[in-house]
Amino acid sequence: MAGNVIAITGASSGIGAETARQAVAAGYRAVLAARSEDKLELLVDELGGAEHAVAVRCDVGEWEDNERLVEEALDAFGQIDAVFANAGFGATRGFLEETPEQWRSMIMTNVLGVAYTIRATLPHLLERGEGHYLITSSVAGRRVLPGSLYSASKWAVTAIGEALRQELRSTHENSGIRVTVIEPGMVDTPFFDERPGPDGALLDDDIARAALYALGQPPHVDVNEMLIRPSQQPV
Repeated sequence: MAGNVIAITGASSGIGAETARQAVAAGYRAVLAARSEDKLELLVDELGGAEHAVAVRCDVGEWEDNERLVEEALDAFGQIDAVFANAGFGATRGFLEETPEQWRSMIMTNVLGVAYTIRATLPHLLERGEGHYLITSSVAGRRVLPGSLYSASKWAVTAIGEALRQELRSTHENSGIRVTVIEPGMVDTPFFDERPGPDGALLDDDIARAALYALGQPPHVDVNEMLIRPSQQPV
C-alpha cells in the first residue's frame, strides 16, 4: 500500500475521515473530498500535511466537482489507486415526511453522486488497468425499510456496485479493478441527528478496518460485498 493514493468522498467526518486516518497510517496518500472544506483542512493537518493528504471541496451531486476532484488528485499525487465513494446522508422515514427538496438532494448525493464519482475516476483507472472501488451502501440497501426513500437510494447504490463490477469484467475485459460494496448497519457517527451511542452500534473504526481489509487482499481476491451489523442489531 505504501505510496498508493486513495480518494475518499464524504471524508470530513465519520467513516470517511476514519478510513483516511487508517489508510494514511497504512502508507496511503489520501485525497479528501467533502463539502465541509474547513473540516477537511483540519484533517489534512492531522494526517501530516500535504505530503500525506490534500483537501478538495466537492459536492458529489455536481459533475464538475467530481471532475475537479480527479484533476486535483492527479495534480497532487499523479495517480489514483483506490476510490471510496462514501458520501451520503439520510432522511426521516415516511413518504409524508421531509420536503421534496430534501429528497432531491439526498438522491443527488446518494445515487447520482456515486455514479458521478465512478464516471469521473473510471477513465484513469482503466488507463492504468488496476485499482479498487469501495462504495458505501447500507443494510438498508439489502432489506426494505417502511417508508424509507433512503433505503431505496441504498438499493440503487448496491446495484451500482454490481453493475460496475460486471461492466469491468465484460465490457472492458478488465479483472484488475476490484469493486467492494460495504453495507454497514447502525454506526455511531454524525450521520445521525441524534447519535445512537456506542452501545449497540458499530463505530466508524469498524467500517474503516473493513475497508482496509478489502484493500489489503491480494490482486486475485475481489471482496464484492461486506454486510456488517452490530452484534446486537436484530434486523
